[in-house]
Amino acid sequence: MTKTIKKDLLNIKMYPSRSEMGCGAACDIEKAVSSVIAQRGECNIIFAAAPSQREVLDALSVSSKIDWDKVHAFHMDEYVGISPEAPQGFAKFLRDALFDKARPGSVEYLNSTADPETESERYAALLKKFPADIVIMGIGENGHIAFNDPHEADFNDDALVKIVTLDEKCRQQQVNDGCFSRLEDVPETALTLTIPALVAAPQVFCIVPARTKAAAVYDTVHGPVSETCPASVLRRHPNAVLYLDPDSSSLMAPV
Repeated sequence: MTKTIKKDLLNIKMYPSRSEMGCGAACDIEKAVSSVIAQRGECNIIFAAAPSQREVLDALSVSSKIDWDKVHAFHMDEYVGISPEAPQGFAKFLRDALFDKARPGSVEYLNSTADPETESERYAALLKKFPADIVIMGIGENGHIAFNDPHEADFNDDALVKIVTLDEKCRQQQVNDGCFSRLEDVPETALTLTIPALVAAPQVFCIVPARTKAAAVYDTVHGPVSETCPASVLRRHPNAVLYLDPDSSSLMAPV
């Protein structure tokens, strides 16, 4: 049975299994996307790319309830300098997991090999042209959202997209997730959508499975709302939902 609680403005759903968490989140996202399309005729969505999103993306990739032709898709971060075809790249991850299957009406990729400053400006202009209706995200082991690690996070960032350096815990997570074989192989810089760019969306769906995320989930829900745990900003969002499985919710205290 799903347990639903709330902390500040953040709705939290805890599921009895990872697969049920993924299906539950995908069902909620389907309804939200369909509602936006019914109201506006199109829907702009920002997607996270990570193994933690696999169950949700798998479910969405075969969804017959979403009119994908009317979806404009974005992703939220990318390593600087990585080949567009590298298996570790987030653009390729999303192509393989979702976009090549669901075929959204348009997909805007961060160009990993372009000049980072120029690319930040280009992508920010697209986000202004197509303001996000929905963000589908996760939380990192260090509490980051997108690549806004604690030392880079700014709740009041003036930029929509910026160049960041990745902290060691963030880079180690990429090894833990099986994306890279060694810490030394993980790029040190990336492009990321900023926290204001993400939380500006009217609806945020945050899917966080696995025991490796339990401490970050605890800090998100029970710690201070602070850049020391960037995901804690979700507690200020008027329409955000956090989806947990038994592992990621294992340290949760009563709310």
